[in-house]
Amino acid sequence: MAIPVGVFVLDTGAATDVAVLAKRAEELGFASFWVPEHPVIPVTRSTPYPGDRSGVIPDGYYWMADPWITLARASGTTSNILLGTAICILPEHNPLLMSKQVATLDNLSGGRVIVGLGVGWLKEELELLGGNFERKGPQSVDNIRALKELWTKDEAEYHGEFYDFPAVRVFPKPTQKPHPPIVFGGGLTPKNSEIIFRRIVRVGDGWLPVLHEPEPIEDGRRRLDEKAKEAGRDPSSIKIYAMGRPGAFGTRDDIKALENAGADHVVLWMDNTKGEAALNELEERARIAL
Repeated sequence: MAIPVGVFVLDTGAATDVAVLAKRAEELGFASFWVPEHPVIPVTRSTPYPGDRSGVIPDGYYWMADPWITLARASGTTSNILLGTAICILPEHNPLLMSKQVATLDNLSGGRVIVGLGVGWLKEELELLGGNFERKGPQSVDNIRALKELWTKDEAEYHGEFYDFPAVRVFPKPTQKPHPPIVFGGGLTPKNSEIIFRRIVRVGDGWLPVLHEPEPIEDGRRRLDEKAKEAGRDPSSIKIYAMGRPGAFGTRDDIKALENAGADHVVLWMDNTKGEAALNELEERARIAL
């Protein structure tokens, strides 16, 4: 069976209606549909954008719609395609609210949610929304542990460093048991990968790197397998979702190379997201890649 291939749309607030895009992507045979998150971009900031040497934030970052509402709309016109965040900025979310948002979408979609997470890079945004930038990693782990309690117990309570609440009832519960897959982005530098791989093995289900080339996948697969075994986990329980940067991984050979390196799922970044150009690109990507 061929490796699953999905698509990612950056500027969801300005793109063609995701109900149209996701429906067409499913019809063409894509396995997943992914959207990003940046709730606010502060006008005054000192944090440079890490994805480009210029440090300038791309225009598309100002046009990201709310990911959960966006994916809910996409779920209404589809029946099989998986619905993922790439990524949701976890320290900016209260687990009590997020648990209900994710579980509701997983319920309404019939169990199709993939929770792609990051700890955030834009200090000013993260702090505006309640994140502790200096300790965003531990805060994120604390958040996930609270989410898991809320998703898996009828009466859940949590007493952690960043989140502390008494016994509560939060419904619905996710359709996927025990909960939707939790995958982490990032991890392409030696320092970051060590931190992120440990985090994945402790509380996650997968890795979602954004790549130009397939080489980091092979090293990542090996190291994740080693860490999983050390922790007593089955390495096959940790999946790799290889996401290409714009223009990357456009052919079957590219995707096969990612699969051979150890990827379990590939996500293609859409260059065109508006009007007929977006639909034409979906068709062309499907023709070449699937």
